[in-house]
Parts: sequence; structure tokens; C-alpha cells
Amino acid sequence: MADYADCLAGLIGALGLGRPHVLGLSWGSTLALELYRRRPDIPWSLVLPAAYAGWAGSLPPEEVAERLERLLEQIERPAREWVREYVPTLLTERAPAETATELETIMADSRPAGLRPMLLAMAEADLCDVLPTISVPTLLLYGEEDARSPRDVAEQMHAAIPGSALVVLPGVGHQANVEAPEAFNEAVRTFLRTVG
Repeated sequence: MADYADCLAGLIGALGLGRPHVLGLSWGSTLALELYRRRPDIPWSLVLPAAYAGWAGSLPPEEVAERLERLLEQIERPAREWVREYVPTLLTERAPAETATELETIMADSRPAGLRPMLLAMAEADLCDVLPTISVPTLLLYGEEDARSPRDVAEQMHAAIPGSALVVLPGVGHQANVEAPEAFNEAVRTFLRTVG
């Protein structure tokens, strides 16, 4: 995860973004936290939807091992096969069929060579020690029915990050940005308006 964070810091510097608001969903939330660990001078604020302090930092060891084993096996099959199994864990049953199809299409472009290091980094990441050190405004944003980063993970993150705000969007799952884009965007905008 440190290598990914260093690349992100380099990109932010190359683009001349100064101190941006950093938003990372799910795996991206762990990347945002690692960026903060390595370069706390960069984020002006953190927006962490469906967030984890890494899998090792948020989930029981047996669940981490099961997720990693299952996903490493799945990504070796043709993407169109495993994506159909994975998408239902990201959305609720009420999500429109076209939303699920669009997500499947996007994810079907995944390649094992890119996914494998991402999965290993996420499984190994434990950023619990970073959470109490966060001194920038932080929004935690979760779907009420998120099966991948459930409510207890949200509550742990909220309790550990000083002054963080927790917003739970009703009736949506892990990919709240896809399933309820208007509510998701409004929650992010409302937060950003309060932090400049």
C-alpha cells in the first residue's frame, strides 16, 4: 500500500494540486489513509466511503484469509465469470438491473496482474494506528446495507478518528456512489462546504 500511496503523492505533486480533498472508496479509502500516514501534509480533508483501515485493520483474520483466498481464485478465471458473482456483494437487490450490468462491464476490464497486488496490499494493510492521528476534517460515508464494509466497521472507524463525521445512506450497499449517486454526491458536497 505504501508504494501506491507514494505514486498518488507523486501524481498530486505533478498535477500541482497543492492540498486537495482526498476521496477514496473502499480500497481507495485505505489508500487515502496510507497517503495520510506517509504525507499528512497533503490532504486538506478525507472523504472515506465504504472505508476500511485495511482488511487486516478492520476485519477478523479468518474473514481476511477467506476473502483473499476466494478473490485470488476468482480473478484467475475469465473476468465475465467472477464479476457476476462479485457484483451482488456491492449492491442491494433493489439496485436497477442496468446499474448492475454497468458495474459488471466496468469490472470485466480487470486483469489479474493488476488485481493481485491490490488484493494482497489490502489484505495486509492495518492502518488502525493512523486513525487517531488524523487531524484533518474526515467524512465516513457508508451504505446502510453494505455487506462488504458493514456497520461495525463504520462505527470502529468513526470512534477512532477524532472529530470525524459519519453519514449512513439508507437502503444502499457498498457502492453507494453507484446505487444512490444523488444522495452520495449531496453528502460529499455538504461536507466539503463545511471544510472549505
